[in-house]
Amino acid sequence: MIITRTPFRISFAGGGTDLAAFYRREPGAVVSTAIKKYMYITVNRRFESTIRVSYSRTEIVGSVDEIQHPVVRAALGLTGITGGIEIISIADIPAGTGLGSSSSFTVGLLNALYAYKGTLKSAEELAQQACQIEIDILGEPIGKQDQYIAAYGGLCYIQFNPNDSVFVSPIICDKTCKETLEQNLMLLYIGESRQAKAILAKRSANTRQVDKFRSLQKMRDLAQETRLGFLDGSDPKELGRLLHEGWLLKKELVEGITNSAIDSYYEKALSAGAYGVKVSGAGGGGFLLLVAPPEKRQAVRQALSNLQEMDFAFEAEGSKIIS
Repeated sequence: MIITRTPFRISFAGGGTDLAAFYRREPGAVVSTAIKKYMYITVNRRFESTIRVSYSRTEIVGSVDEIQHPVVRAALGLTGITGGIEIISIADIPAGTGLGSSSSFTVGLLNALYAYKGTLKSAEELAQQACQIEIDILGEPIGKQDQYIAAYGGLCYIQFNPNDSVFVSPIICDKTCKETLEQNLMLLYIGESRQAKAILAKRSANTRQVDKFRSLQKMRDLAQETRLGFLDGSDPKELGRLLHEGWLLKKELVEGITNSAIDSYYEKALSAGAYGVKVSGAGGGGFLLLVAPPEKRQAVRQALSNLQEMDFAFEAEGSKIIS
């Protein structure tokens, strides 16, 4: 039996510049970190020649082509496994919450399938093949940051180049720096986003508009500012300012990123003492990521008492085989 553990992520800056519609014209960049919330994939040999896949539903089929789950079907096709296998996935966080769950699933599944075949793939290979499955084979309107941070782990500055190469640069942040960040960051669950794909598709299309492209350029530049801020010691107030600027730019890109409820949460959080707030993922739902000093966290919790808080910590490792 093979079990892989692949982290979810939070993104601080630059989201949207990892879409091909932007980085094919000029380099995009994001700052993201893996967190200690995971996707677990179990792969085991099956006595029968059939394929059993268990996620939110269970499939038992006779061939790869019959599998309904698109990522599993594509991953088995890519790795050349044709049958006699059982695949089970379990996640710490629901899908559609803006923390990169679909790409964590894809990276973790590839890692498990290759290990099942007796092959060890590098983080770069896993990230590239996950992008190939999600973007090229399945045609999802998504970027590349989720696959790369899931495969590499850590706190990283990731650059996306017009020639399709990706540079992953770990941000050197010592234990004290990371502890300061963790003490000043909060994640509050708004609810599942069911329109992420539609928002991302519109964002790609809108990149052709001059004003939208300029907003994305500014968001890419904020990723570099955020990186430098971490290297200089991760001042929470400055990180809050950068998050706030990024959120204002993100809202300009397409309708649906925010709504009246999210705007209300945002204003309540700032009024309660948060330095900055953004919505995870494409927008429209998911988690609020807040920068709030320790002495203001309780006030933020009270102001947003109807939202569920999720504790988290940074994760240094990417997808790994744990059994």
